Amino acid sequence: RVFQNNNNNNMMKLALFLSAIAGAAAFAPASQSAVPTALSAKSDYGDDIGAQAPLGIWDPSSKLDLVDRTEFDRLRGVELKHGRISMLGVVGYLTTYAGVRLPGLEDVPAGWAAWGALPQEVAGQFVATLIFMEIANRDQTGGKAEFEGDFRNGFIDFGWDKQSDAWKLKKRRIELNNGRAAQMGILGLMFHDALGNVSDILP
Repeated sequence: RVFQNNNNNNMMKLALFLSAIAGAAAFAPASQSAVPTALSAKSDYGDDIGAQAPLGIWDPSSKLDLVDRTEFDRLRGVELKHGRISMLGVVGYLTTYAGVRLPGLEDVPAGWAAWGALPQEVAGQFVATLIFMEIANRDQTGGKAEFEGDFRNGFIDFGWDKQSDAWKLKKRRIELNNGRAAQMGILGLMFHDALGNVSDILP
């Protein structure tokens, strides 16, 4: 039991450390040779769906000055994926915090404590599912994707193709913003969980 608690603590510390590094990297000073963001990135990517009011293009590290359109689209896809994962993470955290459990997992606690309490077979199924989803969507099967992050693979539609371009852009902006908010939300939940005061921010 002591080993399990120590393992949980180490995992929490590692995740918090990595999160802090990622946050610090976002504010790293730009190299002197980089062209100012206002002169290059704003003109190249100012009309992209991610450039939204009030910040527009927000690139404090001037990374966008060093990438081409292909790399920019890849980064947008990565942001979109992280946003989707974070939205699932927030919903999952709130659901388990409210006491909802799958059959057989009634004794698994919520939050960080769940890592050390999950049965090995459940953890294995989780990892296998992640691998399968990544392989299935890695190349956006069939080359039918409209944009980075379009993982319909020519199969799921739900009426998307019947909508106007303006409607599609609006929905993509909404998803992107929700994903950005969820990334901040799950990070906040992780920190408060590690600090042991989640109950102070959740009912």
